Amino acid sequence: MELCGALAVGGLTPYAALLGQIRKESDIPIRCLMRPRAGDFLYTKEEVKMLCRQIEVLHCAGATGFVLGFLNADGTLNRAAMQDCIAACEGAPVTLHRCIDVSENLERTYRVAHELGVDTVLTSGGATNCLLGQDGLARLLTLRDAESGPEVLIGAGVNAEVITALRKKLPAARAFHMSGKTELDSQMQFRKEQVPMGLPGLDEWTIYQTDPQAILAARAAVDA
Repeated sequence: MELCGALAVGGLTPYAALLGQIRKESDIPIRCLMRPRAGDFLYTKEEVKMLCRQIEVLHCAGATGFVLGFLNADGTLNRAAMQDCIAACEGAPVTLHRCIDVSENLERTYRVAHELGVDTVLTSGGATNCLLGQDGLARLLTLRDAESGPEVLIGAGVNAEVITALRKKLPAARAFHMSGKTELDSQMQFRKEQVPMGLPGLDEWTIYQTDPQAILAARAAVDA
């Protein structure tokens, strides 16, 4: 499982306290997303140092792996930042997240991730969603098999129906990533609409929650 917070902005680093609560209930393997803010993946040295410290805290709290990614201004993978955070992981497995989808070259970024020891790459194939990114996914799956590279974890727009469709078109696909989120209306009765707590226009009366039935359906589609 990947653990993150703030799904509305694509996911941010989760609280250690949240991980601690989960660990009281389950010993399932958990990889924590290491993303300090919304927006691009061009991080300052200070942000990278903070992430390294957060990795140490989350590792102690029970994280079994980490999900991260850093780009240079030219769209290439930032090797130095990756190496610093991978070292902080102290041998825990690492997933390269969807920064690959906004990098300058899918295959080149994938190969650098392989060189750095990343074992999984989360990607939509360089498109808005995985159905639109099928050509890119096909190339990465071919590269995975030809070079014994990291697992290609297909994400963005995944549900049970999409898994079934992609497995027919991409027989080599075997790993899928989904949030399975559903939208719940806020239980607030009094709503002061004209005072936003975040970005103007952001829906603050919708709560995102994982739908267990969507996850079960996806698992059944993978196992079919």
